[in-house]
Amino acid sequence: MTFFRPCIDLHDGQVKQIVGGTLRDDNQHLVENHVAKQPPEWFARKYCLDQLTGGHVIKLGPGNEEAAKAALSAYPDGLQIGGGITCENAASWIDAGASHVIVTSWLFSDTGKLEYDRLASLVAAVGKQRVVIDLSCRRTSDDDDHPSWHVAMNRWQTITELAITYENLNQLSDFADEFLIHAADVEGLCGGVDEKLVELLGGWAGLPMTYAGGVASLEDIEFIDRVSGSKLDVTVGSALDLFGGTGVTYEELLRWNQRTKNPI
Repeated sequence: MTFFRPCIDLHDGQVKQIVGGTLRDDNQHLVENHVAKQPPEWFARKYCLDQLTGGHVIKLGPGNEEAAKAALSAYPDGLQIGGGITCENAASWIDAGASHVIVTSWLFSDTGKLEYDRLASLVAAVGKQRVVIDLSCRRTSDDDDHPSWHVAMNRWQTITELAITYENLNQLSDFADEFLIHAADVEGLCGGVDEKLVELLGGWAGLPMTYAGGVASLEDIEFIDRVSGSKLDVTVGSALDLFGGTGVTYEELLRWNQRTKNPI
């Protein structure tokens, strides 16, 4: 069944919700939907107390190391960590309390080609059971009858050669415990999910997979659950009242998870 998984997005050491497509090195065009008053460990403790599992901490650029470590310390082995992960630092993040490391950009060459030797070295460093491959993507075809998506790296600004296909998902499954997929084109907009992408991902029956991007209401979560055949989990960001949103409440999602665990 589809479960809600929590998130902690860090930017400049603070918990924020950002329109994903506006992330740049210079931050000149950054659009922030919400900047939390609470520190990251406050959210981590809350998720721990509410027994939410499989959530992630994402470091959006530099200046987030200490904030990330504080969150992981507040919920040991309860949160995944992403942002700047390599085979050299992955084990240290596991030691800091992360359940998994999440990796995208480091896996690709400057030309956008997936480097399988890097993926193998990451598995060697922490074990397949600790690896989440982030396949966050952008749509690369405007044809609704034949849509396509490619993984986007470097804060979702650079389109890689890797397409989201069942063949590629099957091949990458040998190197990961889970997949995380943000629909970057709708991330942070609260305008609804990428329905075609949800349909595509729901047709694959491999590893656990979490979808993020565009969720605006509980109806969107019901859509993901129905269309994916309950194969996809979901993360909610800017629409969530916990992050200043008005589309769906945290308590609603806790009740959703409880019903999913204990169906009538």
